[in-house]
Amino acid sequence: MSEALRKLLKEGNAPQQHAAITPHVGVLTLHFQLYGCEDLKAKRKVFTPLRAVWGKEPDLAIAETADLEALDCATWSIAALGTSSQLITQRLDQIEKAIQEKIDAAILDVHREII
Repeated sequence: MSEALRKLLKEGNAPQQHAAITPHVGVLTLHFQLYGCEDLKAKRKVFTPLRAVWGKEPDLAIAETADLEALDCATWSIAALGTSSQLITQRLDQIEKAIQEKIDAAILDVHREII
């Protein structure tokens, strides 16, 4: 191994100073009331926009978390990842408002948690 290569490897292993980033997680859980769903296929169709719009966002995870077999209600949770709790709160506000506009189901209960 040449001396130049040893020097480069040694410099590459030197400790680097990085700013610590503490990720914050926020969870928005929405409980919906549904009317007129005769089967699970109809229920899934109501919530297709949830996955289509927000399911592809890199900072979000979305899943139906309760009432999986019920035809008259549904519970969905959206987890958001960000660098500050304030940004996550703003993001969850934005998502909740958009869901109210796009989903044809009444929201009975909203629960938020910032971790």
